[in-house]
Amino acid sequence: MILLRNIWHLITMNDADDRLTGVDVLIDGAAIAAVGHDLDAPDGVETFDCSSMIVFPGLVNLHHHFNQTLQRNVPSAQNLELFDWLTSLYGIWRGMTAAELRAGARLACAELLLTGCTTSSDMMYLFPKSEGAELLDAEIGAARELGIRFHPTRGSLSLGQSSGGLPPDTVVEAPDVILADSARLIDAYHDPAPFSMLRVALAPNAPFSSSEELMRGTAELARAKGVLLHTHLAETEDENAYCLKRYGVRPLELLRRLDWLGPDVFLAHGVHFTDEELDTLAETGTAVAHCPTSNMRLGSGVARVPAMLGRGVRVGLGVDGSASNDTSDMLGELRNCLLLHLLTGGSDALSARDVFRMATRGGADVLGRDELGVVEPGRAADIVAIDATRLGYAGALSDARAALVYTGFDHRVDLSIVNGRVVVKDRRLTTADEAEIARDANEASARMLERAGLEAPPLPGDPHRAL
Repeated sequence: MILLRNIWHLITMNDADDRLTGVDVLIDGAAIAAVGHDLDAPDGVETFDCSSMIVFPGLVNLHHHFNQTLQRNVPSAQNLELFDWLTSLYGIWRGMTAAELRAGARLACAELLLTGCTTSSDMMYLFPKSEGAELLDAEIGAARELGIRFHPTRGSLSLGQSSGGLPPDTVVEAPDVILADSARLIDAYHDPAPFSMLRVALAPNAPFSSSEELMRGTAELARAKGVLLHTHLAETEDENAYCLKRYGVRPLELLRRLDWLGPDVFLAHGVHFTDEELDTLAETGTAVAHCPTSNMRLGSGVARVPAMLGRGVRVGLGVDGSASNDTSDMLGELRNCLLLHLLTGGSDALSARDVFRMATRGGADVLGRDELGVVEPGRAADIVAIDATRLGYAGALSDARAALVYTGFDHRVDLSIVNGRVVVKDRRLTTADEAEIARDANEASARMLERAGLEAPPLPGDPHRAL
């Protein structure tokens, strides 16, 4: 059992939007047992003094590419739009090994946990022929080690350059291979039970890299197995042009034809939707993973999130891959989201509360996780705490929740609990060595760059040693 004692400011995110002071939270196993003043607890319960802490539900990251943590700010890709950016990086990714994927996944999970995220989805869609189809297992192992609640999606590329797609043929798989491995992963790992730490979803990459055959087969398999569907959609105007030229329709209409709309589908980005398409999302219950930093980084545009929310479209937040964001800073994503929409939509476009809800209950709803995103009895014990006496929050405490979004130059949390397990304590991971994670990631990144014929940097601390 765990007791959070005398919380300075508790952001519950419950239906009443209660924000409480001086209360305790008692955790029993994987669940929150009680919230109230001066709670009784058994002797020996692990107790944390939270008298200076802002405590809130763990954040939910709806979209990521863990492998990309190893290719942050590669010089050749720094100032490119999506299609050119992808083309420049495929040459590095096509040689990725399971060990390198594990190194990138450990780094991504560590950054997410240390910046307030307790549940993350991930789209892993690169399966080099030299490595076989079971790469996602390495990523799942890394997430289990670090202790994050995980929704891996079995991504895929089936439409290579020789067939009019964007990715090189060396990373393209046949639809029957993809579907067989998708079924294997669901049977081996998917746990639909409440409080599950791992659920699998299926995720053909995008209309410009996934065939109609694969999209239809994936939808049929996912619905037969009762898992979610995920893909990139309407991220750039180039994608709209590609779909109009190849299929004669815009991306969302293509999904409709392929039976890819509904409450079991969430789409990454959704930047370029018309009013009618936003109405379609609302009518079908199709959700959107908004990735503001990535969209800014690649110059893709601004998703119409206020209009989506106004129509009742379900929206959550995603940091997206670290090669188009360059960090997995979940609290930082909230800030960028708010500022982006204040800039483009006006001073009342979104509030700090709106953004915080998207990152908690919004993301939980998209993933079908009613037990997440709220601090109240019976919910999952996914709870984060930040010390309000830290320098970055000084002068901002008239609204503690808004302080977490607007302020703070260091988003590292003081305490994080996932499913009743302490995974961050005193601002450090408890489940892995941070220096080892960084070292392994740097070494793996250097290997991948060198293998692709690019200059590998000397390793930090040893300027004469490069891989």
